[in-house]
Amino acid sequence: MKIESILKTSSNLPLSKKVVVNILYTYGIINGKLNDVLKPFDVSIQQFNVLRILRGQNGNPASLSIVQERMINKMSNTTRLIDKLIKKKYVEKEINEKNKRKVNIIITSQGIDFLSKIDYLIDSTEQDIVKSLTKDETLELIRLLGKIRLIAN
Repeated sequence: MKIESILKTSSNLPLSKKVVVNILYTYGIINGKLNDVLKPFDVSIQQFNVLRILRGQNGNPASLSIVQERMINKMSNTTRLIDKLIKKKYVEKEINEKNKRKVNIIITSQGIDFLSKIDYLIDSTEQDIVKSLTKDETLELIRLLGKIRLIAN
């Protein structure tokens, strides 16, 4: 379906605007679907992203800057996200011994257990989102989005 129909506009949008609006609109749909999966677990997509970053550390602590650097959504308030995850006992933080101004953040066993419980739901939702694309279309979409990111950065 054309974006003009979805947005109920009759104006002839410039091609560049059509691309950007399509990407943003699609992001909203994907974000909504993933958040719907996480909502029963009282975890946002941003909190889930932090947990996956920390699990990827393989037991090694991460600094706040490492987490922020690897976040998908750079606009998130990472400190607040981590504080919420601490309250849920999915994450712990401690003062860095070498630099007292920094904190080490590590995923707990409860956080790892939570991720292992929810990985299947997220994976199946991601597969459902792209199921209408062929493998070649999926690879082409990845390539094109990567090309846009290079230009946009």
